[in-house]
Amino acid sequence: MAFQLSETAKVFLKRNEAKKIVFTNGCFDILHAGHVSYLNEAREQGDLLIVGLNSDRSVKELKGEDRPINSEGERKFVLENLKSVDLVEIFDEQTPLELIRAIMPSLLVKGGDWAIDQIVGSDLVIAAGGEVKSLKFVDGFSTTGTIEKILSQ
Repeated sequence: MAFQLSETAKVFLKRNEAKKIVFTNGCFDILHAGHVSYLNEAREQGDLLIVGLNSDRSVKELKGEDRPINSEGERKFVLENLKSVDLVEIFDEQTPLELIRAIMPSLLVKGGDWAIDQIVGSDLVIAAGGEVKSLKFVDGFSTTGTIEKILSQ
């Protein structure tokens, strides 16, 4: 079955088609300062920020059976309530490629630990006249590190 945007996303994109839309994606399982800094920087790059959020099933595939810690509904709620985030769209696939294809953002961004040619969808966005950027990496923060810290206490 082909990827389908939510009705909310379709309306949002239609209403904002003249604006510079920035897109990023991730699991955002346990939100930490590194995530918030990164999302703030992403939002500063354009008019609106859309976050592609891995579904619970895709997080399990990527991170293992013990993840996610927080459900996709909880993670979506937290992200939607950050000042920098304008829309959150959950995707169930291993990568956000089809979501990126459906949104076709003006700017695709990932954290500084990603080389531009390694960012999923970069070829699509560039071919459509958009930009791809690797933003600053905030060292010392990770969900895995947070989990390890909790378990060691």
